[in-house]
Amino acid sequence: MSIISEFKEFAVRGNVMDLAVGVIIGGAFGKIVDSMVGDIIMPVIAFITGGGIDFSNLFIVLGHIPEGVNRTYDALKKAGVPMFAYGNFFTILLNFIILAFVIFQLVKLMNKIRLSAENEAAAAPEPAPAPISEEVMLLREIRDNLKK
Repeated sequence: MSIISEFKEFAVRGNVMDLAVGVIIGGAFGKIVDSMVGDIIMPVIAFITGGGIDFSNLFIVLGHIPEGVNRTYDALKKAGVPMFAYGNFFTILLNFIILAFVIFQLVKLMNKIRLSAENEAAAAPEPAPAPISEEVMLLREIRDNLKK
């Protein structure tokens, strides 16, 4: 078997296609969750706490600040000044925790929906067995007579 035919077999195998679809949907879902955190949840938290929660400007400068560079995180980062940026890390960590909680709640909801659908399917009564046709009855009678 040639390498090309092996690769074709690998590429069209169901698991690889499922993985590709999962990665694409996961990327789109990530954008939805990022938007939900950034556009819906964080503004509510900012409103509750009385201002924007952005710890990115909490840092300790570890090097020399060049003349004319503002003392903000973005300006220092662009200038290449070494910093201990614990505030930016904390902001990203907080966003991750919120994101993980939202995903946890979505998975929990999906499992609940799936389980209720499975329970409904299990609760459905089984259909009555189909009546036995005359031909089958006749064949069984012949079989029984042949056994005797």
